[in-house]
Amino acid sequence: MIPRYSRPEMAAIWEPENRFRIWFEIEAHACDAQAELGVIPAAAAKAVWERGAFEIDRIDEIERETKHDVIAFLTNLAEHVGDEARFVHQGMTSSDVLDTCLAVQLTQAADILIADVDALLAALKARALEHKDTVCIGRSHGIHAEPTTFGLKLAGHYAEFVRNRSRLEAARAEIATCAISGAVGTFANIDPRVEEHVAAKMGLAAEPVSTQVIPRDRHAAFFAALAVVASSLERLAVEIRHLQRTELREAEEYFSPGQKGSSAMPHKRNPVLTENITGLTRMVRAAVIPALENVALWHERDISHSSVERMIGPDATVTLDFALARMTGVVEKLVVYPEMMRRNMDGLGGLVFSQRVLLALTQAGMSREAAYSAVQRNAMASWEKGGDFLAALQADADVSAHIDAAALAALFDLGYHTKNVDAIFARVFG
Repeated sequence: MIPRYSRPEMAAIWEPENRFRIWFEIEAHACDAQAELGVIPAAAAKAVWERGAFEIDRIDEIERETKHDVIAFLTNLAEHVGDEARFVHQGMTSSDVLDTCLAVQLTQAADILIADVDALLAALKARALEHKDTVCIGRSHGIHAEPTTFGLKLAGHYAEFVRNRSRLEAARAEIATCAISGAVGTFANIDPRVEEHVAAKMGLAAEPVSTQVIPRDRHAAFFAALAVVASSLERLAVEIRHLQRTELREAEEYFSPGQKGSSAMPHKRNPVLTENITGLTRMVRAAVIPALENVALWHERDISHSSVERMIGPDATVTLDFALARMTGVVEKLVVYPEMMRRNMDGLGGLVFSQRVLLALTQAGMSREAAYSAVQRNAMASWEKGGDFLAALQADADVSAHIDAAALAALFDLGYHTKNVDAIFARVFG
């Protein structure tokens, strides 16, 4: 985790204090279940809750000798609980604690990410409604295509993040599983009802077959979902970066008073936030391949996944949290230039209406091939030499033989291209 790209609430999930607190709760809830089953004395379970404590520095000190983090934690816990600590961790193995804890941490992270997406959705909706009728050019291959609206662009991103919210909810549900099944997952030394009790207390579901570890296909799906969200963020970031280019200047990141864009060129206003988001999303996606490779563990367990998850768990969630929050701020403060959008759209002298002319000619009796040829030759002349596309069409004998000048002019109507925007908005926003 890099402090520069971390927010406190998400970063706190991965701090030792939270991790060891979760470990303690897992062990204490397991003791309660064991006491209810008569496996350990009720007084022992009570003692764990009443006297249980830990110190991070002490755990680290013990681990330097034991080379085992769970044993170090249990040893420190016993220093506080006393003699009753011998009943802690009965029939359990380290993975029961580690995997269940990771599940809790990832569900905590998912809750924050879902809230982040909600904030971004609110920003996208507000700006989409604001610019529902702000006409701009749509581009394919980066080249002018046909008119659309800036609000419609944003509505598309809104709909995508609605899907992303569902993906995060599904990923949360899949990762929220608990394993308290003991060595090789057979429950030989611990009753399955202990697992059910701990799962309920920790807000998780019992893992059907844990094999000593929770199967890593769940984790792979979780990180894959984060990667999809990251890719959607990048798509929006790249759109804003393109629109801010000097040649377009249709929208740009807010440039605050006193902000500097370049150490050398005082005139610069760079899309630094969306460029930053683009880079951060690459790091989130980088977690996917290691997570997929973690699925294939040896037999009932090995720990080849452990070092990977200690890195990608914090890094991917913290980075995505930061990127989502940053994008929300970008969208909320995005500066939009409708007049530049209109100027750019008009820059090709009406060529963006070529398809409507093509269709009108076919309706008027020309073959599609002949109509396409007539429209294209006038379009290419306007493209290469400039000039008024409508005037060129009106002067073309083949075209005017089928459509008179007034009817041709009527085809150059922006409202034709935006007439269904309300219908699309109703689909997206209800």
